Amino acid sequence: MKIYAFRLTEGSDLKQEIIRFGKENNIRAGFIITCVAGLKRATLRMADDRIIKDFEEKFEVVSLVGTISKKDVHLHICLSDKDGKCIGGHVKDRCIVATTAEIIIGESEDHVFLREFDEKTGFDELIVKKSVSAP
Repeated sequence: MKIYAFRLTEGSDLKQEIIRFGKENNIRAGFIITCVAGLKRATLRMADDRIIKDFEEKFEVVSLVGTISKKDVHLHICLSDKDGKCIGGHVKDRCIVATTAEIIIGESEDHVFLREFDEKTGFDELIVKKSVSAP
């Protein structure tokens, strides 16, 4: 397993920067280990996948989970507001870092993550393959 660590600064788009980092480092089967961050804006797709909500306030990232492939990411987030109330959902573009985001990513060297459209779900879904270099 490989481990990557990097930091984003104020104004960075969380999702787009994780995608960029994955591409730059040729991450083929990555996953979020942890993220310590604050956001000043968030755009999330809710559990009812037709609903996308924008939030314009300061949040602490309580949890960020997801998978990273060579072309894309699938991320879910839980955020707490000034009162400690939490919201969560699927991370869309325009989740903007407030001060900093410290991100640690792991990568399986034995797998390759792909995404293929699934007619049943209507989404690009995870396909897990063994790496050709895996034993």
